[in-house]
Amino acid sequence: MSNAQDTITQPAAAYSYRIGDIIVTAAHEGFNAMPLKDGFVRNADFADVQRAMRDEFLPMDTLNITFTPLVIRTGGETVLIDTGFADNGPPTAGFLRKNMAAAGIDPKSLTKVVISHFHGDHINGLRSKAGEELYPSAQVLVPEVEWNFWTRKENKARAPEAMKPHFENVARVFDPIRDKVATYTWDSEVAPGVTAIDASGHTPGHTAYTIASGNDRMIMISDVTNHPALFVRNPGWSPVFDMDPEKALATRKRLLEMIASEGLQIAGYHLPFPATGHLIKEANRYRLIPIQWMMVV
Repeated sequence: MSNAQDTITQPAAAYSYRIGDIIVTAAHEGFNAMPLKDGFVRNADFADVQRAMRDEFLPMDTLNITFTPLVIRTGGETVLIDTGFADNGPPTAGFLRKNMAAAGIDPKSLTKVVISHFHGDHINGLRSKAGEELYPSAQVLVPEVEWNFWTRKENKARAPEAMKPHFENVARVFDPIRDKVATYTWDSEVAPGVTAIDASGHTPGHTAYTIASGNDRMIMISDVTNHPALFVRNPGWSPVFDMDPEKALATRKRLLEMIASEGLQIAGYHLPFPATGHLIKEANRYRLIPIQWMMVV
């Protein structure tokens, strides 16, 4: 019999699957529990937001945002897409390297780290709080548009005060490794079978990816949606995290419609673990259908 003093320890959270000849491993980073308040969705009544959470059997006062980077083994390369927080985030996050190890992936084996955009939950895991570089053997690839925006002093100078810490964090993460950072452009391959897609709006250079091999194709949407209970079900809603709400909304509708209409597999940084599945369209909304968990692929 359990008692109030019992704690729950989750096993390692890593899940591997194939896209053609490409092996994708979802390596869970953790989550952040944030109070769900009026104004989080810019253009929706709070009662409607709470109702959307209730309809998915989720708490109406808390939003649990999950983080799941992908490790992609393709063409002799081992590529990490986004890095989570390491020890720079909440105590409920920072588990990426542990879960990579559980999947048999040595961080030293990474050939590339590909960054989708420069929000802290995607870049902070490049280095520890003490400053240690956590993937020293890997080349770091970043979107050219994103790099140009966040590294220009004039952009920081005219940014609102609330945004200036983001510029400072970008400098903290990238300044010591500038010599190993390379930029990429949209529509280019960042690794064999992995192509960058313009998904701007969430940030100026926010990037999604097509992962394709043979007849199989998956879209990694990065942060095109935040929690699917809100923004897959209601693609016209805008979270406060989107820097350009109108562009982000157009990007969200374009990519979700493409994924649903073409029957593509979807992966997303903030989708519930293992953060992959399919979409079906229901009138002007979508529903996420998680993949069936399989022990062997």
